[in-house]
Amino acid sequence: MANIGVFVGSVFGGAEEVAEEVVSELKANGHQAEMFVEPSLEDFLAYRDQVALVITSTTGQGEIPENLLPLFSALNDQFPLMPALNYGVIAMGDSSYGEDRYCGGGRRFDALLQELQAKSVTERLDIDACVHFDAVEAALPWLKNFMKKVK
Repeated sequence: MANIGVFVGSVFGGAEEVAEEVVSELKANGHQAEMFVEPSLEDFLAYRDQVALVITSTTGQGEIPENLLPLFSALNDQFPLMPALNYGVIAMGDSSYGEDRYCGGGRRFDALLQELQAKSVTERLDIDACVHFDAVEAALPWLKNFMKKVK
């Protein structure tokens, strides 16, 4: 089974709630999983040969939440190539704010990880608050597919 670091960007707690359920589900399926709510670059790099799952909401003009922004900035500034990293992204947003802002935090993180040569395990999941009032409900089917691919 995989060792998975779950890195959370949350403004009002929604992404953190999804992450808690995801970590619980990962563990129930035999994976090792640890959640990071104030992740550092060192936390993230510890998984560079394993699996990282980024779960983030979007704030402002399609930006990354404040608690995840230092990690994003450090990865962007130091640009450590990570070809052995397998990753997934669950992006949360609200499509009523416009297509350019919708799930912007997750889209930006996904793009950066691709630039760092990490390998996406499966397509990013974009959860629209206008459609899914329970983000956990939307995330769990995607997670099942993700878990199959990281065994």
